[in-house]
Amino acid sequence: MNASTTRGRAGEVAAAFLWLGLTSFGGPVAHIGYFRRAFVQRRRWLDEEHFGQLLALCQFLPGPASSQLGFSIGLLRAGWLGGLAAFAGFTLPSALLLYAFALASRSLDGAWGMALVHGLKLVAVAVVLHGVQGMARTLAPDWTRRAIALAAALLVLVSGTPWMQLALVAGGALLGRWLCRGVTARTGEMFALVWGRRTGAVLIALCLLGLGAAFLPGLPPLGQAAAAFYRAGALVFGGGHVVLPLLKASVVDPGWLDDNTFLAGYGAAQAVPGPMFTLAAFLGARLPAGMGGALGAAVAALAIFTPGLLLVSGALPFWRALARRTGAARALAGVNAVVVGLLAAAFVNPVAMSAIHAPLDALIAAVGVLMLLARWPALAVVLWCVAATLAQAWLAHGM
Repeated sequence: MNASTTRGRAGEVAAAFLWLGLTSFGGPVAHIGYFRRAFVQRRRWLDEEHFGQLLALCQFLPGPASSQLGFSIGLLRAGWLGGLAAFAGFTLPSALLLYAFALASRSLDGAWGMALVHGLKLVAVAVVLHGVQGMARTLAPDWTRRAIALAAALLVLVSGTPWMQLALVAGGALLGRWLCRGVTARTGEMFALVWGRRTGAVLIALCLLGLGAAFLPGLPPLGQAAAAFYRAGALVFGGGHVVLPLLKASVVDPGWLDDNTFLAGYGAAQAVPGPMFTLAAFLGARLPAGMGGALGAAVAALAIFTPGLLLVSGALPFWRALARRTGAARALAGVNAVVVGLLAAAFVNPVAMSAIHAPLDALIAAVGVLMLLARWPALAVVLWCVAATLAQAWLAHGM
């Protein structure tokens, strides 16, 4: 049976994503590498083509791209329960850690804390570079698509604006239809969904209704918090760090939190695995009375993820139909090439530029890449990079 249509159980989906939720350091770009390694290479729940299709769809839509990708993989593997299991397993560890950090009201300070965070950044370097290499081989196999990927990477690096990514995805679709003449539509079995276009349209309508409700005046305090986080989740393209300006405008500008608290939460979010959007759990817990605490953390986390999950589940039936058309397949090939370029640009900035400050940093990350190429588990790479940076700190400050 085709790996992309094999049905599974929600329990196995939950276990797989819980492990990723506990070990997936490095942000959304690194998560794509983790997912590809876990579900395409190791478990073979779907093939490279379907993985690329899902990734391209998640790049098109607003919301947390890596969480949408994981949710989609769970949906295809075990239906609605599988999607919810994937979301819960991947999201809960970091959400709970950031909620605990909000209660403790302390961050990683001093040389040892900085060394720990630096080690986690080097994990991201290794994982992202390994992921870019693997995806370039499969999603940009010819010189035409390599040229599209290179152009996309250069434009992102030069522009430095998050909206450029959306423009490049659209441009990749246009170039793919024109240049990727050797690509044909998939004729084999497509995604096995348990819902169709009518349900998809309802889900998209629910997402838009929620967005409209998020702009209503006169909401109670907890409703105002939910609306602020829902707007942030619905209006951000690119996910990850791109959501930070929207979150700052949502919670700092109204005076709910100060800059120091916001930045402390952001720093803690760098040191935990899982999606960056779980920063909402920290911010929600620290909101003023009537909005914060455990209920505020839960409401904020659910509100920021809900629009993206509704959109991707609603769009999947339409995406599946489009993938059968040759023109759409060529457009998708161009989009996938752009995705490779976006990943390569993200590897340069911010991943490598924020992590590699000395030749020894590059050496530590290179060893991590070699470990991944040798099929060592991701946790071993995390332990190596963190141990190496802590040893650096001990040599510098402990002797």
